[in-house]
Amino acid sequence: MASPDSPAVRWTIWPGLTAYADAVAFMDEHVAAIAAGLAPETVLLLEHPSLYTAGTSADAADLVDPDRFPVHASGRGGEYTYHGPGQRVAYVMLDLKRRRPDVRAFVSALEHWIIATLGDFQVRGERREDRVGVWVRRPDRPAGPGGSMAEDKIAAIGIRLRKWVTLHGISLNVDPDLDHFGGIVPCGVSDHGVTSLVDLGLPVSMPDVDLVLRQHFEEIFGPTEDAAAGDQRD
Repeated sequence: MASPDSPAVRWTIWPGLTAYADAVAFMDEHVAAIAAGLAPETVLLLEHPSLYTAGTSADAADLVDPDRFPVHASGRGGEYTYHGPGQRVAYVMLDLKRRRPDVRAFVSALEHWIIATLGDFQVRGERREDRVGVWVRRPDRPAGPGGSMAEDKIAAIGIRLRKWVTLHGISLNVDPDLDHFGGIVPCGVSDHGVTSLVDLGLPVSMPDVDLVLRQHFEEIFGPTEDAAAGDQRD
């Protein structure tokens, strides 16, 4: 997915907790500017306060506890998911016309990005043809359906495109409160669990994860550059 003749992708990290509406407003404005050739491609890394989002395929029956946290309709693909402190959300705004205008290839590249990042922490992430996201096997847990090895989801993917510019992106569970996933059926999957790096026994910090994410992003999508001081949020 790298584009050898494109400028570096702007790498931006917002500290603290970002309201969902603020992140969506930023994406809407920035993606329009990218499509018009007025802004650089950008990856925005942040954390949200606890909330649920409903993708375009969300089933209302999967919202188990609608009063637990705010629920936001989202234009991304997919179903319900949870965002909150301890989860690294990466909103990826790339112009696929400059790269490879292939949605499936882009999703595959996002999966590979997550899997490569997990590998640096000695975690084997895997794809599943019938389930979106990245999964880890849990031999320490009771067997799953039909006696299969238990599996937990560690990262979610949900995207949207406008004029071949991507919005939304990935969420990787570093150390969120996993009980908060109990208010929904995450991504419509009820017979598998959810995990995080810390839940797997890896006491890593968010800056540790960010460094590895950036390294593997550059391997897959090309070089990055730090956002200018004036583009960072206090």
